[in-house]
This record gives sequence, structure tokens and C-alpha cells, in this order.
Amino acid sequence: MYRNVRRNLGLYFLLLPAVVLVVCFAYKPMYGVLIAFKDYKPAMGITGSPWADPWYKYFIKFFKSFQFDTTIRNTLFINLYSLAVGFPLPIMLALIINQMHAKWFRKAFQTITYLPHFISTVVMVGIIMLFLSPGSGLIGNIYRLLGREAPNLMGSAGAFSSVYVWSEVWQHIGWDSIIFIASLSSVDPSLYEAATVDGASKRQKMWHIDIPMLIPTAIILLILRIGNLMGLGFEKVYLMQNDMNLKASEVISTYVYKMGIISAQYSYSAAINMFNTVVNFILLFTVNQISKRISENSLW
Repeated sequence: MYRNVRRNLGLYFLLLPAVVLVVCFAYKPMYGVLIAFKDYKPAMGITGSPWADPWYKYFIKFFKSFQFDTTIRNTLFINLYSLAVGFPLPIMLALIINQMHAKWFRKAFQTITYLPHFISTVVMVGIIMLFLSPGSGLIGNIYRLLGREAPNLMGSAGAFSSVYVWSEVWQHIGWDSIIFIASLSSVDPSLYEAATVDGASKRQKMWHIDIPMLIPTAIILLILRIGNLMGLGFEKVYLMQNDMNLKASEVISTYVYKMGIISAQYSYSAAINMFNTVVNFILLFTVNQISKRISENSLW
């Protein structure tokens, strides 16, 4: 072992900055989870603040909160909706791009599909509001041309999840398909040639060659997605949130922000976030073990 380390010492030195960054910004802040078990006061610090009595006080407070059912339900629904729509579509797009033979068209099409990924969240929400505005937006103008009154989609609790998920799909489908395109590029061309000789159609090649090649990659990404099932991006949800759609848009991340930053209930918000993290870890571990037994594809 020591001989191998000495032989690859240069590589370990290259790895050292990344390890230091991970330790400083991922592991060292874990010390802050103590806040969830204390009556934390910023003036007293983490170590100086007294322990909560009982130590699980803030977890019980969240479980009994009127927002518990709402935040859990909204978080799960939006994430499951996003998983059902946003996971298979990049795979389909990768299969379609792989079938394009004109290189210039393929490159142009791929570039156009992944460019929206680089739009910032704030700008993206601004675009959504401009398009869906019932007064001056594209949807509003179309409805007026038809002589009808435009619906206020941004103010509708029932439409919030669909607006969020489909705008996410439009923005990230091209970028998410890159890893699947990379997997398809590793397919041995002789497999296609043999299938052509056997008289296989494009659909049959896709079904018997392309899709089996994508399954291991897809399983790994699915495990990661399910492992983050209770985690939902804060910025976009919060920017799209308003009093009219709050019933469907209040998720765990926005509730943690409101309790911790706005209301200064630091211990309470830390307990909610810790509960969320533990549930995600359990989901990740469970799904990984199931996948390992069924398909032999897993993260570890």
C-alpha cells in the first residue's frame, strides 16, 4: 500500500486541494447540527447555548406543526412529479439525438436544447412570469385574441406544480441528456453493423442495443434522484411563491428559510433540515441496496 502511495504521490498532491475543500465546506459545518438539539442563541454560540429539554423538543414541534403535513405533501408531490416527467425525457432525447446522422444538425440541435440550462434561476422565473402573466404575457395575449379571459396560472395553487416541473424540464432536459449521449457514444459500432446485417430496423436497434446500454447509467442516476426525494431546490420555489399559491408551494426548504432566517428560530429550522437530511439518507441507502440485489448496479 505504502509503495503504491509513494509511486502515485503526484496524483495524491493533485487530489489534496479537493479533499481540503470537501472537509472545510462539507464535513466541518456538520458540527452545526448540534443547534437542532439546543436552545441556540447566537450571542452564546453553539457550545455555550443550553441543551433543549428534552433534546428532541424541536423535532416534536415540527411533527405537531400545522405545516408538517403541507410541507411534506408538497415536497413529495413536486419531486415525484418531477421524477416521473423529468427523468425519462432526457433518455428519450438522447435516443433521438443518437439517431441523427447529419452531424451539423445534431450539434446544432444539441446545443439549442442545453443552452437554457445556463439561464439563472432569477431570470428563469422572470421569463415564466412574463409568459404566464394574464395581463401582458404571451398567454394573456393569446387568450384575448380568442376573446377569452386568461387564467392567472402563477396565482393558482393547482397549477403551481405543473408550471414548476415543466419549466424545469424545458430548462434542463438538454443538459441532463448529455450523460446518456456519452453512454451511447461508447456503443461498439460493430453491434449496429451486425444488427443491420440481420435486418433489424432503427426501432429494434434502439430497443435491443441502445436502451440496454443506458440502463446502468439510468439506474445510478435514479438512485441519486430518489436519494434526494425530500430535497427540493429553494430558490425557484421561493421566487415563484405568492400568497395565492402558498397552499401548493410551501415546501420544506422554503419553510426552513422562513423559520430560520426570517423568524430567527434557528434550532427549530435546524431540526427540520436535519429530519429532511436523515430521511433522504435512509431513502438513498434503501434504494441502493434494493438496486444492488435486483440489478447488481449500485453506488457502493
